[in-house]
Amino acid sequence: MKILTVLTYYRPHTSGLTIYAERLARAFVARGHQVTVMTTQYDPSLPREEVMDGVRVIRVPVAARISKGVIAPTFGLVATKLVWQHDVVQLHLPQFDAPGVALRARLFRKPVVLTYHCDLFLTRTFFNRLINFVVNFQNNAAGILANHIVTYTQDYADNSAYLSSYASKLTPILPPVELPPPTPEAVSAFAKKHHINDRNPVIGMAARFAAEKGIEVLLDAMPKILGKYPKAQVLFAGTYQNVMGEQAYSDRLMPRIREYELQGHWTFLGNLDPVQMSAFYRNLNVLTIPSLNSTEAFGLVQIEAMLNGVPCVPSALPGVRRPVQMHKMGIVSEIGNAESLANSILDVLDNPEKYRGDIEEIQKAYNPDSIAQEYEKLFQSLRK
Repeated sequence: MKILTVLTYYRPHTSGLTIYAERLARAFVARGHQVTVMTTQYDPSLPREEVMDGVRVIRVPVAARISKGVIAPTFGLVATKLVWQHDVVQLHLPQFDAPGVALRARLFRKPVVLTYHCDLFLTRTFFNRLINFVVNFQNNAAGILANHIVTYTQDYADNSAYLSSYASKLTPILPPVELPPPTPEAVSAFAKKHHINDRNPVIGMAARFAAEKGIEVLLDAMPKILGKYPKAQVLFAGTYQNVMGEQAYSDRLMPRIREYELQGHWTFLGNLDPVQMSAFYRNLNVLTIPSLNSTEAFGLVQIEAMLNGVPCVPSALPGVRRPVQMHKMGIVSEIGNAESLANSILDVLDNPEKYRGDIEEIQKAYNPDSIAQEYEKLFQSLRK
C-alpha cells in the first residue's frame, strides 16, 4: 500500500505529534508499505527531500510564519501530485492545510483518514482568537471531507467539541510508543552527570516549555514537596529555549526556575535522543504531566515512563488521565491545583510499590506494529 502522511511539522522537530507520526510511519515501512511524509521546511537548513528510516520525506518551503503555524504557497501544488500517486492519505490535525489535501483525496477517490491529536488552544489575545477561529474552521472542513477520524481515546473524544461532531466516523486507536532499552552504563552515567542518588527523589517532566504544559503548577507545588524531601530535584527534558510563541511565558517563569536551579532543585536537559530518554526515565521516581487544557490529549511520555517502571502524576484532563486509570501506575491530580499535584507526587514518592504496573502488558498495548495493524484494517475497509 502506498501511504501519504501529511502534517505541518515532522522530524527533527520534537513534539508528541511528530514523534507519533514518525513511529507510525516507520512501523508502516517495517510492514512492507511505501510511505511518503509531506511536511513543511520549517527550518531552511533541512533538505527539501530525504529518506529517513525508509520513509520518504518531502518538505515544502515556508514563506512566512503566523504564530505556531506556517504559510507554504506551493503546498497545494505538491499535495496534488502526491495524493494522486498514493493509495490512501493520512492527515495529522490540527493542520491548516488539511481541508485542501482532503478535498484532493476525495476528488481522486483516495480514502482520507484524519488522526486528531488535540484541540488548539492559544492564549487569549485578539490575534490568537482569530487564529483559533481559522484553524477550527479548517479542521471542521477537513472533518467533513474525511472518510474516517482516529483519536487516542474515547475519553478525549467524548469531551472534545470537535470530535463529538463526528462520532459516526470515529475510531479510538492508542498511540504507538517505543523506546530502546538503556544500558546499565548509560543509566549510571546519567545519574553521575546529574548528581542523582537513591536517597533523593527525582521528579521528571518531558515537554516543550509551553503555557499549556502547566509548568507553573509544578513550580507552585515545589515548596510543599521540598518541605518533606529537601533534596528533591526536577529534571526537565525537552525544548526550553526559543520555543515558538512561548517567549512571554518563559520570561514570566524563568526567574523562579533560576532560583531552583541555583539550589540544585531544577535541571534543564534539553532535547534527548531515544537512548538518552530511556536513561532519563530510569533515573526518575515519578513523572508529572500537569497540563492545563485540551491541547494535551494523552501525554505519550506517560507510557514511555511506565515502560521504564516509572509511575506518573498527570492532571485530570480528558485523555491525559487515561494512562494512569488504565494501567494503575500513578495518581491523577486536579487540573491547575498545585496542592493536589504536590500531594499526589508525595503519595507516589512515599508508596512506590503501590504503583507498580504490568509493563509487559503495557508494551503490547502500544507496540507500533500493533498500532500500524489497526490503521491497516481501517485503510483496507475504506478502500473496498
